[in-house]
Amino acid sequence: MAGAPTTGEPKSKRPSNTAFKQQRLRAWQPLLTPKSVLPTFFIIGIIFAPIGGWLLWASERVNELRIDYTNCDKLGNSFTSLTSSQYEYHLHGINAATIVPPQEKYDSSSGTCTIQINLQKDLDPSVYLYYRLTNFYQNHRRYTRSFDVDQLKGKARSASELSNGDCSPLDSSTEGGVRKPYYPCGLIANSIFNDTISQPVLTNPSGTQPSVTYKMSESGIAWSADKKRMNPTEYKQGDVYPPPNWRERYPNGYTNGIPDLGNDEHFLVWMRTAGLPTFRKLYMKNTADKMVSGIYEIAVTMNYDTRSFGGTKSIVLSTTSFIGGRNPVLGITFISVGGLCVLLGCIFAIRHFYRPRRLGDHTYLSWNQQVASGLADNSAGRGAAAAHAATTTGRANQAPAAAGQGLLRQRP
Repeated sequence: MAGAPTTGEPKSKRPSNTAFKQQRLRAWQPLLTPKSVLPTFFIIGIIFAPIGGWLLWASERVNELRIDYTNCDKLGNSFTSLTSSQYEYHLHGINAATIVPPQEKYDSSSGTCTIQINLQKDLDPSVYLYYRLTNFYQNHRRYTRSFDVDQLKGKARSASELSNGDCSPLDSSTEGGVRKPYYPCGLIANSIFNDTISQPVLTNPSGTQPSVTYKMSESGIAWSADKKRMNPTEYKQGDVYPPPNWRERYPNGYTNGIPDLGNDEHFLVWMRTAGLPTFRKLYMKNTADKMVSGIYEIAVTMNYDTRSFGGTKSIVLSTTSFIGGRNPVLGITFISVGGLCVLLGCIFAIRHFYRPRRLGDHTYLSWNQQVASGLADNSAGRGAAAAHAATTTGRANQAPAAAGQGLLRQRP
């Protein structure tokens, strides 16, 4: 029949009767007792402390030299010893009191800073040379986004396509009435570290040679994943301008062809932005030859200005271990955690032995704590008064209530 109501069970929002929806899934919750907690603290401490000592031992065996050359251009053309705040040496087995400070001099005609290092022990391979910057915030959100993915992948993006994008304001330039895009565009590419660091030269070899160059390679310093992100560009010569800070390298523009960024490993290393304002980036390495002790000189052509943002720049020579470079923080953290666990285990064990607590003791419940502290006295008085008032009210209303019950009995 057309207007007949439908029959059946009414709709309900109640979840179905399953173990998942009714929260009846099996679960396991450990019962934390002194017999389980105390051994856990001691086991963690016994495991972590030796591991931390092992990591700290491995870190201390890493040899590392850091020399600051920020203010080298203020020096003269004769070697000047650096102060203790301008260098840091960690040479395993060498007493810090016997370390000879490095020296620097500056040639204003060529803009070259020469750093002289007295290496007092051999450095086993692999030996890495880094540059280190401070107070440079590569982790700034605006900075990390300032590049164009399609342009780096090889697509010829026009100036209008880059306009008001992630590369802005370093997306394009107008010169002689002609507007062209920058390649590569963006803040990261424009601020690339452009000091030129030479290979170390041993000035006092044991043989008859006047000097020997410790050969270090600038290839293989970038991640293979970074190389895959770069493709040969579709731009033609004359289609683009170099970024403003690249003009010293390309004063007349890209006259000899557009650079292949996928094979420029220094560019790839710089484009992998650092997470902290003080960072180091690999410049070159030697994974085969020992760096023998002696007096080395490293020439650095100073192009990169760090004083404008209150930072410093340094070169770092370092070896590695199975945990990488020198990193005492990791070992100290393990030792601290292990020591803290043992200390807490001892404190809890002493507390448990001298004043043990019976499991399931109801005297520790919240309402029992109120009674023990006297908080229940006032509540008891208020409860007695309330009970007396309820009894009086109940007697006064007893007759009307009984009458009502009688009426209900008589109702058919």
